Amino acid sequence: MILIFTELDNGSIKKTSLEAIAYGAKVAEMKGTSAVALAIGNADASELAKAGQYGATKVLHAGASELATENAMAYASVLAAAVQQEGADVVILPKSGLGDAMSARAAAKLNGSVVSGVTELPDLSDGFKVKRSIYTGKAFATVEVKGAIKILGIKKNAIEAVAGSGSAEVVAFAPALGAGDFIAKVVSQEKASGELSLTEADIVVSGGRGMKGPENWQPLLDLASALGAATGCSKPVSDLDWRPHHEHIGQTGIKVAPNLYVACGISGAIQHLAGVNSSKVIVAINKDPEAPFFKAADYGIVGDVFDVLPRLTKAVLDSK
Repeated sequence: MILIFTELDNGSIKKTSLEAIAYGAKVAEMKGTSAVALAIGNADASELAKAGQYGATKVLHAGASELATENAMAYASVLAAAVQQEGADVVILPKSGLGDAMSARAAAKLNGSVVSGVTELPDLSDGFKVKRSIYTGKAFATVEVKGAIKILGIKKNAIEAVAGSGSAEVVAFAPALGAGDFIAKVVSQEKASGELSLTEADIVVSGGRGMKGPENWQPLLDLASALGAATGCSKPVSDLDWRPHHEHIGQTGIKVAPNLYVACGISGAIQHLAGVNSSKVIVAINKDPEAPFFKAADYGIVGDVFDVLPRLTKAVLDSK
């Protein structure tokens, strides 16, 4: 049986988790078994039942009040208990900060094998092999997973999540948890509100020092609004407090993998590229034709961002 951990955001299943469910359902089909989802936290049964549209036959819902706040230690114990109850031999999680922390802890509890950054469905022709991204997306490795319990962290866009017409059965799940599961406590949370999540967005528009200052950000915001995109920035911009630190994209910030990444006035330092090179399509806008970003971009526009951005915004709006 295949078990898929699904992350929730305000009671709804995150897009990356819908992809994880679709991935798990495909693996279940390949192995001739079923796919069961695990949701932890507050959510309505009607919302969780939507997991069935992506291939899950059942959703285990651990909705105890002490699990309302994300806690990797407690969540890993819940995941391990679900694996043992359902007899799962493959566990799927979206690759994220929470997913990575949970998978490592669950592997220790289950004596399982962990592979993170998986980009394709497994090869079952000779054992169990998966392809994973390595060196911050610059290369790939094929890994044979030999553990009895296989735990896979799935990268965003590893599979397309297409909704069908199914509906999953939602079952309450209340495993016994001890005080040791809550040694680490979340004492406060600060979440960006009214904005698209960078890790969930299909389109990201990001700015660098070429924007020349925080007072000049409106053309970038206008394009992002027209595209329905999330906004990001390079590390120097967040260091200068031109933009909030939660928008920092790069090796030491958030790593994104949207379908479209638009870099505005960003030179393309290797630390920034490490955070965006999993994007399907990259567009770079820079007035310097020698900017390193052009070597990594699928499309490049040599020009002043303050001239190019309004034109792009107008083109987008005119096409609607």
